[in-house]
Amino acid sequence: MSSRPREAEATGLELYDRTARDAAATVISRYSTSFALACRLLGPRPRPHVRTVYALVRIADEIVDGPATAAGLSTDAARQVLDDLESETLAAVERRYSSNLVVHAFALTARECGIGEDLVRPFFASMRTDLTQSSHDGASHDAYVYGSAEVVGLMCLQVFVNAGSPHPVSPSADLVDGARRLGAAFQDVNFLRDLDHDAQALGRDYLGVAEGAVDREQVLDRIDADLAAAAAVIPRLPADCRRAVTAAHDLFAELSARLRSAPAPSRRVRVPDIVKARLAARAALGFAPREVRA
Repeated sequence: MSSRPREAEATGLELYDRTARDAAATVISRYSTSFALACRLLGPRPRPHVRTVYALVRIADEIVDGPATAAGLSTDAARQVLDDLESETLAAVERRYSSNLVVHAFALTARECGIGEDLVRPFFASMRTDLTQSSHDGASHDAYVYGSAEVVGLMCLQVFVNAGSPHPVSPSADLVDGARRLGAAFQDVNFLRDLDHDAQALGRDYLGVAEGAVDREQVLDRIDADLAAAAAVIPRLPADCRRAVTAAHDLFAELSARLRSAPAPSRRVRVPDIVKARLAARAALGFAPREVRA
């Protein structure tokens, strides 16, 4: 009698679906060890869906941030590739199939969890901004952060609330606000960490800090206020999501604290692996998100 695992028996569309999800997981494991660590703290219900969301985000980000240029694509060509990816993503959600494995995996998640065009389009709009706009004022910063980070938090929230359910529902207003503010905090932390790289390698200034238009301490204060607001609603997330979100929150709270103590870092501020492991262990044990000075 055969003792092959059930996965080996899948055929047709079922096999393709599984392969697509595996491809998404591979993308994340290659690009973000911190995210991969936090993702392992998710329960089996939301975990594969969150991976597919971040895999699509990563692929789109790479079109505007390096590999496409390294491959010789012009700005116009990169924009066309990005436009095609957006069109393929929206079409795949409707038809439940894509020849692009990452898009296929995302479409499965979007259909099951209720991720709609209202979240997909703002994300791609922000990605297009990176191809044409090098500096931002307050209004364009907020619009960019909404599309590039807040909607990603909202996509994940749709997963947290709806994965495994037959009919997606809308999350509560307090969870929506928390997801948006956590996404915004993550993005602004990354902007501060990558200030020199963005300016020198990409010619971009998302915050106006380098030109003196915005005070760095004000940005850190905003980050900490967003982290504090997000922490307040994490306990209201489904139980199989809280530990992972707490770990991510605490990692960025640690980064914020390190950025504040290094007002003019000469190197990219990072959290040592041993500290990351300690934060993950703390979250895994069920501790509440760490307090942040808001």
